[in-house]
Amino acid sequence: MSTITPEIVASHNLKPDEYQRIVERLGREPNITELGIFSVMWSEHCSYKSSRIHLKKLPTKGKYVLHGPGENAGVIDIGGDWAIAFKIESHNHPSFIEPFQGAATGVGGILRDIFTMGARPIAVLNSLRFGTLDHPDEGARNRRILEGVVSGIAHYGNCFGVPTVGGECVFEDAYSGNPLVNVFALGVVRKDQIFLASATGVGNPVIYVGAKTGKDGIQGASMASAEFDEDSMDKRPNVQVGDPFMEKLLLEACLEALATGAVVAMQDMGAAGLTCSTCEMGSKGHLGIEIDLMHVPQREPHMTPYEIMLSESQERMLLVAEKGREEEVLSVFRKWGLDAHIVGTVTEGSQMVVRNHGEIAADLPNRFLADEAPVYNRPHDAAPYREAPMEAPAFGSENLTADLIALCGAHDLASKRWIYEQFDFQVRTNTVLGPGSDAAIVRIKEAGKSVAMALDGNGRYCYLDPRLGAKLAVAESCRNLSTVGALPVGATNNLNFGNPERPEIMAQLVEAIEGIAEACAFFETPITGGNVSLYNETLGTPIYPTPVLGIVGLMDTGLPMPMGFTEAELEIGLIGGVGETDEVRFGSTQYAKEVVGQLWGLPPALDMDFEKRVQATVREAVASKVVSCAHDLSDGGLAFALAECAIPSGIGADIELDSELRPELLLFHEGPSRVIVAAKDLSAVQAIAEKHGVPLLRIGRTVKDVLTIANRGEELVRASSRELLEPWENALPQAIGQVTHV
Repeated sequence: MSTITPEIVASHNLKPDEYQRIVERLGREPNITELGIFSVMWSEHCSYKSSRIHLKKLPTKGKYVLHGPGENAGVIDIGGDWAIAFKIESHNHPSFIEPFQGAATGVGGILRDIFTMGARPIAVLNSLRFGTLDHPDEGARNRRILEGVVSGIAHYGNCFGVPTVGGECVFEDAYSGNPLVNVFALGVVRKDQIFLASATGVGNPVIYVGAKTGKDGIQGASMASAEFDEDSMDKRPNVQVGDPFMEKLLLEACLEALATGAVVAMQDMGAAGLTCSTCEMGSKGHLGIEIDLMHVPQREPHMTPYEIMLSESQERMLLVAEKGREEEVLSVFRKWGLDAHIVGTVTEGSQMVVRNHGEIAADLPNRFLADEAPVYNRPHDAAPYREAPMEAPAFGSENLTADLIALCGAHDLASKRWIYEQFDFQVRTNTVLGPGSDAAIVRIKEAGKSVAMALDGNGRYCYLDPRLGAKLAVAESCRNLSTVGALPVGATNNLNFGNPERPEIMAQLVEAIEGIAEACAFFETPITGGNVSLYNETLGTPIYPTPVLGIVGLMDTGLPMPMGFTEAELEIGLIGGVGETDEVRFGSTQYAKEVVGQLWGLPPALDMDFEKRVQATVREAVASKVVSCAHDLSDGGLAFALAECAIPSGIGADIELDSELRPELLLFHEGPSRVIVAAKDLSAVQAIAEKHGVPLLRIGRTVKDVLTIANRGEELVRASSRELLEPWENALPQAIGQVTHV
């Protein structure tokens, strides 16, 4: 009689037909350890079985790409002897269950993805989504999750010694039951010292290094591949526990070991732990690996093979060393006070053989586990899920100045200082432009260059139109880089969606991927890797479809371009013009959300050719130093962008527009392809704009203290810098009961 019952199969999140496929391929029933191994390797989190066929649509090759998807991180050539490795990953489910450790280990995991490539991490960004903080029923829980996540990110990054230089944070009811924690990291590496994760050399020793294996994180990958239900809070043992100080030691030891030349491959023990690192290294190298668990250092006595193989304890790596040189590697890790043990060897064939004190605990084909995991072309012929009406409700403003002040105090738009002041964003002294800017910039001293980074995504846009929303995310991220003078050259993405077994959710995913593919090809920012996070829903209620784009750009070193106004009596220009919109496309804006209190219609329209020319214009203007500040228009529209330019310095503006748009749309529509600039004289900017075939409107001058906006002689907005500053600076601290800054 079989010991593997249908109930046990179901508890491992395997479908009956998947289990039958396993039995047929093995020619026998798996034992419980083997079943556990299949459960994590065939989980959505590890296998991408619902998204893999669609991810092939993404552009992955380009002028600067050295290594694309399939490695721990993508690698871009930045010139000379140097390259950058970067990637984004999610830790959504763990951060709901245990916010502090969930977020902390999310940072730890993405850092290991970077230094597994042989790169030293030099920057982290994060893209966060939480439920609304003033929700009548769930506000207290949402505030607790926010505080825990921010503390976890700060704890790990600060202790490890990597600057957290930027990101984004959004609050929507759709994320109350399922927050999103997406973490991006970037590192620098010499091009001749890039390491890959393919096992090579039959007879070469396999070495386990880092922390001891414990019982935390067991079946974490499987847990992250299922919806939340009433019992989700009982899954705390599935959340890993991180130690950033040990990870710092692991980083230094790994880089020193790689420098010996004795290491031929290295793989992080991330999702699925020892299981994933073992079978993926073998599969990529088209070889087998045999290990004995008796050599694996363990934190707790009497751990079973099942527990050891499925543990996701942090700060661990698996290396393959050159035979005969293993002592060189082991001595490095001993010097750093880390466990380092030979646990197995690379073998002929393609089997992953796991022994426990000599007895076989698992004997499975590597490629069947990894590259031959199930791939589904799930139905996606339904209309993407949405309940928002298409038609606009009746709305009209009683006081446009009050509306702008309200937007300054909206949690999505208000200052995130309370968050980023908890991060060390200057450690390593490479940060040129940090949190609160359109894009972050770090120096790469070795290469004599700087790299800019931006994360962008808009769940509301993608809820209303997934394809267009995804294209807008690519365009905005590229525009943010261009606004600081950087040329976008490569991208990574994090695709956060609900249950792919529902055709309307799968339709969202497919539409978003195809939108990203089209936009990334057009803006010449190939996808070098990323992450797919599905089943982000609780009790059948999905999150907004939320693709997040992390795009990197190259630029020369030098002083950063300010985002805000720097002095009075400057000319203010609007590259790209006022833009066009209507009531239907206004329904996706922050104004519709915060002032009207509804969501409807469509996202803003996007002309990618026009957008590309606007970006070329602002890049050239910034590089030519003919502007004194530059800031792109996005959430909140023109009026809020002007407020953001005025708030940092207290320098206001006297704006005169000439438009037929109704006042609410003119001030607050979020049409893309627009950038505010200021200069003593805009003539040089005008010439650059004309060369690229885009309009430059001269819309006013900077003045002391007050922002006024008029249209055709009628004053629409008048507010002092302090009236704008107070709600913008205080909104988030007040929402969580913290002391205010002004």
